[in-house]
Formats: sequence, structure tokens, C-alpha cells
Amino acid sequence: MQRINPARRSRPARAPWIILACLLGLCAFAFRQGLFRVLNPLPIVDLAEPNPWFIDWRLAALRYDPELCRRVLVAPYIEARPIADHPLHDGCGWSNAVRMIAAGGVRASFDKITCEAAAALTLWLTHDLQQVAVEILGRRVAGVRSFGTYSCRNILGNPLLKDRRSEHARANAVDIGGFTLTDGRSISVRSYSHGDNPEARFLKAAHARACRYFRVVLGPQYNDAHHDHFHLDRGSWTLCQ
Repeated sequence: MQRINPARRSRPARAPWIILACLLGLCAFAFRQGLFRVLNPLPIVDLAEPNPWFIDWRLAALRYDPELCRRVLVAPYIEARPIADHPLHDGCGWSNAVRMIAAGGVRASFDKITCEAAAALTLWLTHDLQQVAVEILGRRVAGVRSFGTYSCRNILGNPLLKDRRSEHARANAVDIGGFTLTDGRSISVRSYSHGDNPEARFLKAAHARACRYFRVVLGPQYNDAHHDHFHLDRGSWTLCQ
């Protein structure tokens, strides 16, 4: 009598679970890219909500939905207005973007920024940046110094990715060079690693808190290309350095 190998007998039983796991993984990936928003079981982003749960996927739901964007980006949390789409050409362009003026009581002028990134920036400014500024510096932040948003270019400072378009090429990233406090003090990101003074501690805390809302957060310690600013984006990668 031929004996059946138990390992071979169990393979068909595992197949449905493998297929199910693959399907769940594909669904999770689709939701993370902002697809199938109508099927997304998570609640709509509320800019008034501090430390929101599953915020990455909830922000992603804004990516392809201008109507939802208008419902989320509202006063008094943000001052912004929609701008016309500029269809992608050679990897550059934008869709579902806004012109941002202020958020969280902070002057934040960004000419072209995707709705998704604008919402992330608003949550960070409103619920995190102001908190660490008051706790560490004893003052609120009055403005951020923009180093730009949209720029039709490739990734800088990484030779392995030099042929890949930056998230700036889709207005899905912001560069911040510093902050102005309500007492007039100016804090440059250049001083990020300069000792353990209050300004340096504030910058490090601001950097860490941004990782809650942005998928890629890069600062002066990442490489020389970021020696004087924070890079924040809502692309496909995940990196906080």
C-alpha cells in the first residue's frame, strides 16, 4: 500500500488561505493608494481630530476625490482654495490640488499642493507643531518658511533613485526651511543638530511628529541635499529620517 506524505496532503488545504491573504494584501494596497474610496470602511478625515487613528489610509482617500477634498479642507482649520488640474506630462503635473495660505493658525503659503498633502500638513501644524512649540519654546508658531512644493524634477541626493521623479513633480511634497514664532523669533532647520538647546529640541520633535501624517519625512541628518530643510511627502514609500 502506498503511503501518502502528510505534507503533500496539507498543501491543498493551505491554498485558500494563501489566496485570501493575497486578496487582503491587494485590498490593503489599493486603499493605501486611495483607490476604491467608496468601499473604504474608515471614517472621513476630520481636521479637528487630534492624533486620528488609521490616518494614513484616511488621508489616502482624498487623493482622487475633489468633492471629498472640499468637505475636509474647511475653515477654521485651513485656508485654501482648489486650483485647476494640470495633467501629467513626462511625469510632471498635478490633480486635485489646492493653493494653501494658512492652517492651524500658521501662515503656510504653498502655491500648489495636493489635497492629501494639504490635509496632512494641516493636521501636523494644528495638533502637533503648535503643541511642541509651546511646550519647548513657550511660544506658538506664526509661520513656516516654504522652500517650495511643485517642481518638475527627479529625486535629489540619492544616486539609486536619481532617475525617479520626485513627489515634488506631482505637487505631493513640501519643503520647509524654518519657522517664525509669535514673538518674532526665527528658527532655521539648519540648526537641527546643533546641540541640545530648545530650538534643536523643537526641530527634532517637529520632525518626529510629522511622521504621523507624511509617508516620507527627511531632514538634515538624512543627506546633504536636505541640510537646510524638512522634506515631507505623501508618496508610496515610507521613510522617516
